[in-house]
Amino acid sequence: MRKLNTTKTTLFAGHILFWLFNYWLIAFATKLNWNGFTYDSGSFQYAYLYGLFFNALLFYLQIFWLFPKIYIQDKKRMFYVVSIFIILLVSLTEAYFDYLLLNFYGVNDQPIDANFNTNTIVHILYSIAGFYYILKFEYKKSEKLNQALLEENYKTELKYLKAQLNPHFLFNGINSVYHLIGKNDTLAKETLHQFSDLLRYQLYESNTHILLEKELDFVMKYIKIEKTRRGSDIQLNYDIKSGNSKLKIAPLLLIPFIENAFKHCSNHIDSNANIIRIKIEEAERKIHLNVVNSYDESIYENRIGGIGLVNVKKRLSLLYPDKHQLDIKKNKCNHIVNLYISL
Repeated sequence: MRKLNTTKTTLFAGHILFWLFNYWLIAFATKLNWNGFTYDSGSFQYAYLYGLFFNALLFYLQIFWLFPKIYIQDKKRMFYVVSIFIILLVSLTEAYFDYLLLNFYGVNDQPIDANFNTNTIVHILYSIAGFYYILKFEYKKSEKLNQALLEENYKTELKYLKAQLNPHFLFNGINSVYHLIGKNDTLAKETLHQFSDLLRYQLYESNTHILLEKELDFVMKYIKIEKTRRGSDIQLNYDIKSGNSKLKIAPLLLIPFIENAFKHCSNHIDSNANIIRIKIEEAERKIHLNVVNSYDESIYENRIGGIGLVNVKKRLSLLYPDKHQLDIKKNKCNHIVNLYISL
């Protein structure tokens, strides 16, 4: 509220200063003689004082009455008729004031219609200026409103997508721990503890853009949990590094691709054929994620994808609409993901 009041006060003060500067510039600084009024006699200063009042009157009539009450109500024909009528009425009134002032200064040879014609031209210009001022103002206000609504829609959709991602991640994590129970209960407990840390991060620390190194630490912990679960069944290689500790990123954008690699990695009898390679590096404010996993072609169809991948594609389009490139493909043996994000 205070900011709004400050803006209005600043705008009001700006208008007052404009009219004062206008009057000083024309009435005193330029030493003009106009329509029988002279600078040296002082008549011009008086004439321009009430002339400027009529100019301001027409300007603000456009802003506060003619535009909002008539033009914007789709009564454009009435708007033009009323505007022309008011301009002519004000011009005639000012011409009469000119006539009285000229007589007061003993100038009787100035025809009143000349003043009327000149005043009409000036008043038309100020009316047009008022019209375009309020038109531009309303356009900017409409743009700000549309932008605010768009941002609110983005926030709502992102909250929905994140709410969708949380149970998805929880399901996968519980599934990871489940596979350890009975095989190695001690390791299962340790993994569950690690998973609880990850879940805490996801629930409480990833609400806005966060430090990239914190997100990468989250990814690293997740990889270690999966490494513990899969053990010697897979050949896992990962390299994660970032040189800029101040960069921030939207949270939970990288993890779905890594989850997918572990979830859909092949399960050949020969563990050397079950490959997962993960590389994340940042350079010049651009992060590159490369994930490669082997897959069983016989069971590949309709498996790669799911909620996580659909979700992250949507989040990328909302958060980095022109700042990311996602390439997902497969060759005969491997599923390959390359993601670039400019931060």
